[in-house]
Amino acid sequence: MLSIVVNFFNNRREARNTLHSLTAAYQHGADRLAYEVIAVDNGSSEALSETEVRAFGPQFRYRFVTNASVSPAAAINAACREALGEQLLVMIDGAHILTPGVLQLATKAFKAFPAPFIATVPFHLGPKHQYDSMLEGYNQQVEDAVLASLGWRDNGYRLFSASAAFADSSEGWFGLLFESGCFGLRKSDFLALGGLDEQFQSRGGGLVNLDFFRRALSRKDLEYIVLLGEGSFHQFHGGVATNTRSDQSPWVEFEKEYMRIRGKSFQRLPRAPVLLGAIPPEATHIAQYSSARGFALWEALRR
Repeated sequence: MLSIVVNFFNNRREARNTLHSLTAAYQHGADRLAYEVIAVDNGSSEALSETEVRAFGPQFRYRFVTNASVSPAAAINAACREALGEQLLVMIDGAHILTPGVLQLATKAFKAFPAPFIATVPFHLGPKHQYDSMLEGYNQQVEDAVLASLGWRDNGYRLFSASAAFADSSEGWFGLLFESGCFGLRKSDFLALGGLDEQFQSRGGGLVNLDFFRRALSRKDLEYIVLLGEGSFHQFHGGVATNTRSDQSPWVEFEKEYMRIRGKSFQRLPRAPVLLGAIPPEATHIAQYSSARGFALWEALRR
């Protein structure tokens, strides 16, 4: 069984889209997969309800965390320990909508590799990075109109036409990822890595996602797989880091915590992945951009 753990905090609007993107009706081939979705509500003041979560299908269950930390690390770790499946997908930020091939391709990776570490590429919805586009009027209402016009629930690859930016400077499928909005590995490997490090107690977990990604890449026994042509799309919701102005970024605060825990500043770990999947027609322009910019990053490292 595949267990998908997705964390929410005060984003009911975004949760409706994210959870829909995990349904058997949306995900390709999911009607033939044995999977569960554990929707973790990390102490929201405007909480989801078990009824609305279960309405997405019999695979969905709800877990509300009381006395929650501002970091989701402990809540996600607990949900992963309780997961029924030996195959895990983890979404630390429930504002991400997945493309419709993620579950099918992740399942192929679990079958093909004995110890995979699976990553999807993160994107921002909107005309620019959201911390820039919001200064030009981009907000939830604008995004709702864009999403409604796409018909993405019928074809999730149309989301690529509503995004003009990767969520970070990794440059996508052909670049150097250092985080993922949806990553996967076997439950035993997740637990062997210690899960998300609960020492990270900054808002939203600080760099806990980047830290786990780097630790997973450093494990040579884990085979690094990137799902080509798939991605997760971050919705605008006033998040701690993604929806703040660039001059008010909490990066300095987060890196101080990282340095206290790891004893050094955060650095991406270059490692070439196995690419699994195909580029959908809706994403050819993004693939061209990613190859040009991503290969340049690798060439700069080679010099």
